[in-house]
Amino acid sequence: MGMKKHRVGIVALALAGLFLLSGAAYWLQRAPSEKLLGDNGARAEDATIVETARVVSARFPAEASAVGTLKSNESVLLRPETSGRIEGIYFKDGERVKRGALLLALDAGVQAAELQQARANLALAQANQRRNEDLFQKKFISQQALDNTRAALKVQEAAVALAEARVDKMRIRAPFDGVVGIRNVSVGDYVKEGEDLVNLEDTATLKVDFRLPEAHLNRLHVGQTLEVRSDALPAEAFSARLSAVDPLVDVGGRSISCRALLANQEGKLHPGMFVRVLLTLGERAAVLAIPEEAVVTGSQPSVFRLQEGRAKTVFVRLGQHREGQVEVLEGLQAGDVVVKSGQLKLRDGQLVQYGETNDLP
Repeated sequence: MGMKKHRVGIVALALAGLFLLSGAAYWLQRAPSEKLLGDNGARAEDATIVETARVVSARFPAEASAVGTLKSNESVLLRPETSGRIEGIYFKDGERVKRGALLLALDAGVQAAELQQARANLALAQANQRRNEDLFQKKFISQQALDNTRAALKVQEAAVALAEARVDKMRIRAPFDGVVGIRNVSVGDYVKEGEDLVNLEDTATLKVDFRLPEAHLNRLHVGQTLEVRSDALPAEAFSARLSAVDPLVDVGGRSISCRALLANQEGKLHPGMFVRVLLTLGERAAVLAIPEEAVVTGSQPSVFRLQEGRAKTVFVRLGQHREGQVEVLEGLQAGDVVVKSGQLKLRDGQLVQYGETNDLP
């Protein structure tokens, strides 16, 4: 009986030892993570790990943005001044041509014959003029007769010039350097006066037409540099210069028409394209800014501001964006600490754990 009690005591003592060892191991494992956040007594294991940034005062450019349309520096739709049948086409669709290059020719048989007749009449008038001048020197004809031959000569010279102009109008030439479009006619077609033949575009330089609110009028001046971007080339930005500001403000929209010139020697942009324009008007100091990634998008933008170790939801009103930063107009003050990474795991009032908070550059 005494031996049995002794065995029971040994078993109880062993179980008590195992319990104490398990408790000690649990305590040792838990102790390093019981880091307090501030003075609130919360444990680190209950907090969400986030990255933070401080609201700082920065310098932001004063900018004006708009949408615009690209236009050719020079653009023309070639049309014949007279009716006729197309005799020849001397370009390929989309080809670059020089000023004065012959593009189309209409049948000029009738006009050429009229020019030949006018030249023959001119030759006769010139011969009569020389003969009458000789007769006048010999006193055989009067001054009036000589004047009549001189007038007849001028009439024939004008007739030749008129015939040459009619022949020239049967030849359609490029009025400037550019790229021809897609023609709508073929050789042998009969075209009427004023009918569309082909367009010619000078795309080496493009015009950027856009509108700005009238409030910017006093800060606009010719020569200002602006940035142009196209959705067709999202990775590229193009530089243009303001070339003209319309002095008339649109009464309906209270806006100003502006035009800039953009060099396009590489031909990446085309007339008619939609573009976004950003014009720098100056610089503003003491602007509150936070990283763009700190903003939680929704029906109203918000951020998580740290307050006594907890994340508090704060609704903000934002301004301009610049190089990964965004202007804060309302909702925050300089020096506030906001969460810039890890917001998706947070809810209002949740404990957070974070390392060093860095200011924006």
